[in-house]
Amino acid sequence: MGTDVQVLYFGVLREMYVQAREERFSLAAGATVADLVEQIGARHPRFVPIRDRIKIAVNEEFALDGQVLNVGDTVALIPPIAGGSDRYCVVTDEPLRIDPLVDAVSGPGQGALVVFVGAVRDEHDGHEVTELHYEAYPAMALRALNSIIDRCEQSAPGVRVAVSHRTGALQIGDAAVVLAASAPHRSEAFTAARRCIELLKEEVPIWKKEFSSDGATWLGLRP
Repeated sequence: MGTDVQVLYFGVLREMYVQAREERFSLAAGATVADLVEQIGARHPRFVPIRDRIKIAVNEEFALDGQVLNVGDTVALIPPIAGGSDRYCVVTDEPLRIDPLVDAVSGPGQGALVVFVGAVRDEHDGHEVTELHYEAYPAMALRALNSIIDRCEQSAPGVRVAVSHRTGALQIGDAAVVLAASAPHRSEAFTAARRCIELLKEEVPIWKKEFSSDGATWLGLRP
């Protein structure tokens, strides 16, 4: 049995990109938000380039790409709110991309832009690492990340910060976190980037399990 869902479009997204107020989509059983978004992109190619600026809500609650959809769900595609910001703050099990973060913090007054990528390495404390698994409490992680971004952006005039963090199984070389910070001048941009990543490691409920030839260990709480 398939999954039929209703999709609602608002504002500039409705008028400029899809030319529809609502549509229905039939998906395979077990389909996720990401699967639906892929179908929307196939039906409306103009939507694809702006996907990263659109938030998704399922039954009036913001949703991550991996959320499974059920028969009768109402999915809303929400463009940036007038008077708000295009803040990019994401926790996802999909591979991370740099471009959306750079776009989110770029602007005519931003003279300096710093990008940090934290990748999975093959060694930790002298022993081999084969892969990492990240687990998050998504809603709380997003709330914590937004709080960190608020504090970093308030640290100096003109600072903008965007963050994405990966969850799930990651292989050596995969990006676990991507952060972009911009400011009118380089000093503030570098400071915001460093502060953001340090606060992220201290405050955001995302846990890391390390796998090696000797077994697996959750980091941060050892016997």
